[in-house]
Amino acid sequence: MNSSHLSKLKLQGFNNLTKSLSFNIYDICYAVTPEQRTAYIEYINQCYNADRLTSILTEVAHIVGANILNIARQDYDPQGASVTMLISEQPVLHPNGLHPEAVVGHLDKSHITVHTYPETHPHNGIATFRADIDVATCGVISPLKALNYLIESFESDIVVTDYRVRGFTRDVKGKKHYIDHKINSIQEYLSKTIRQRYEMLDVNVYQENLFHTKMHLKVFDLDNYLFGEKAANLPSKQRVRIENQLQREIQELFHGRNLVD
Repeated sequence: MNSSHLSKLKLQGFNNLTKSLSFNIYDICYAVTPEQRTAYIEYINQCYNADRLTSILTEVAHIVGANILNIARQDYDPQGASVTMLISEQPVLHPNGLHPEAVVGHLDKSHITVHTYPETHPHNGIATFRADIDVATCGVISPLKALNYLIESFESDIVVTDYRVRGFTRDVKGKKHYIDHKINSIQEYLSKTIRQRYEMLDVNVYQENLFHTKMHLKVFDLDNYLFGEKAANLPSKQRVRIENQLQREIQELFHGRNLVD
């Protein structure tokens, strides 16, 4: 990560800045038959159940250098899962373990959450998996450190990312600081491999410390989007129709609006 923290900045007490990283990650497939659509949901429920999501978020906590205070997780019927993890910058210790009152003091400051939304369309064959992820940290730890790991941990055809620094902290002279590191774009924190793989678009509001980047894969290979089927096994007209449907779905999700016929 090429973050440049203001190392000479001497703060009055704790760093009160809150840094929030939010993701919408989409996996898009086409399931030709009802059986394949059912199998797709089963596949997602197995690959991204609460246990697997907990493992991913635990690694995120380790990457950003946070301490895990509490974990709540749930698998839903018929599909989807959620995990919420409370974290802190410093260990919250007590002679007998975690101190309950100290834990409450961190609830509104640092957390990692993920919610999944797998779904299939009964008429047009489109199947989508959406994962909403939020990483909010306080103090000097930064959620941007986990950016590449999170993108690689999911089957990410489309990624919509928001990063925001909120609040302020004071230095020893009483001056307020609204950000403690340099950033021009979320893209600066992406690995070279990911930057080469995705088409990206930025919408940034620098004066508000708001940074927005959306990405979609550059290369479209129909075989990568068919679930339980190969493109070579489909009639040419059906392949063209499915490819057009998928391309339209990708564009609509990327731009956040329906295309006009």
